[in-house]
Amino acid sequence: MAALLRLEIDKLKTLAKTEERRWLETTAVPRVPTSKMKTLAHLLKEIGYNDVSPWTDKALNLHDYQYHGPDPDLALSKYTRREEAAADILELTAEVARRVETLKKSNGQRSWLRP
Repeated sequence: MAALLRLEIDKLKTLAKTEERRWLETTAVPRVPTSKMKTLAHLLKEIGYNDVSPWTDKALNLHDYQYHGPDPDLALSKYTRREEAAADILELTAEVARRVETLKKSNGQRSWLRP
């Protein structure tokens, strides 16, 4: 997400208010706080990256799993078993790899991130 935010910072700043522009430059792009990833995904959707939000949700679910592990009650984690998390890790990694390969073939043009 950080790479995508950096590539599209100019477009994102046009959507933001003055104080939000500064926050995008000083905090969002260099750090990508997990507490703001959904908000940032929605901003990216507004500029045409329609499938970032579901992948962000999956990444945040895995982030919770990293801290809490499997949770049969689904209170702290969206995964009841380790195998469920492993399947999502494989799916998310495959998507990242697919996008990287597309970037390599596109010679660095920005269209690589759009499906």
